[in-house]
Amino acid sequence: MYRRPLQSAFKSITSTFASSRTILGKAADPDAYFSKALVPCRFTVSGDPSQTQCRALHITRELYATKHTPQASEEEVGAFTKLIEAMGFTGPLKYNKWKIKIAALRMYTCCVERINYDEFFEKFSLPDTLNSWFLVAQLHVWICLVRMRQESREGKYMCRYIVHSMWEDVEQRSKIMGVDAINRKESMRAMTEMFYAALFGYDEGILSDDRVLAAALWRNLFNRQCEDPRQLELVVEYVRKQMQFIDSLNGEDLLLTGEVRWRPLVEENAQSILKACTPTYNDTGL
Repeated sequence: MYRRPLQSAFKSITSTFASSRTILGKAADPDAYFSKALVPCRFTVSGDPSQTQCRALHITRELYATKHTPQASEEEVGAFTKLIEAMGFTGPLKYNKWKIKIAALRMYTCCVERINYDEFFEKFSLPDTLNSWFLVAQLHVWICLVRMRQESREGKYMCRYIVHSMWEDVEQRSKIMGVDAINRKESMRAMTEMFYAALFGYDEGILSDDRVLAAALWRNLFNRQCEDPRQLELVVEYVRKQMQFIDSLNGEDLLLTGEVRWRPLVEENAQSILKACTPTYNDTGL
């Protein structure tokens, strides 16, 4: 790995920042930290014309809550549906529940089969382990959950089975790797805590600017061990463009097919909006 002044400064800031963190892992001042680490990447222009300039850094002083962002109109449901859902059951949905479950499994499969994990491990210097695979997978699962939560009650029902499919897959993979039952149970508990902590951090980051999102990715995806600011810049760009792309997909198509295609990790023109392909499915939604 090369050593440059910016990287050395980033490493020293990282060590100072990590020492001031609480046991809960909450940043003392993530905005100040990442403004120092990432702003030079925006304004420093190399004298070499062959080098491309970094993407513009999105900065805002206002941190949005969910209530401040545009929300999909809530579906009106009857008193009976409210009653049975208050009891923990799922009321009638617009689409057949089995169709939604199948679509949820397909969407999770897209998070696993259509991602080049080797490229992620290489670009971000991650070890080739089950835990690293899980960190990359949960990032893409979170992107799908953010999109499907916009699709009213059907989307929230689908989210439950996306997460269910993920845990089933993680457990099967750990069994194949020969992890015994006791260690597997402890690992699943740790991964569950890691997953829901990451969801909170990523949600905060996507509602905020690049510094907050970079802080969440540094804590969760890199496990606080990233020394190269260019890696953080690349993954922030990747998340932003994937969110932009998946938002352009039709909600009904996602509910019926679960088909998601991902944009490449590295693109020459990452800020361009690609036209989403319309999926095809038969009358039974398969």
